[in-house]
Amino acid sequence: MPEENTAADRQEPTQVPFPGTLLVDTGHRDRVGEFRGVSGPYWSLRPVCGGTEWEAEPAKVRVPEPMERLRAETARCNARSAGRIL
Repeated sequence: MPEENTAADRQEPTQVPFPGTLLVDTGHRDRVGEFRGVSGPYWSLRPVCGGTEWEAEPAKVRVPEPMERLRAETARCNARSAGRIL
């Protein structure tokens, strides 16, 4: 059985990421979103398949694990092929 990453292995972004960077918001049940920009003390994230942006506390945001990234990118590709997003 493969070894899973522990909380100590997870990385938090040290600076403001580039727009479009995938991030995980641990303050919203590990919801994955694309970084859109800074809104006051919060970071704006948007669901990978489109939808309403939400605000996340930078301290509760981390980079996705490989499986989280794969799931998000697959969901985005499926939504695009179904015509739900451009």
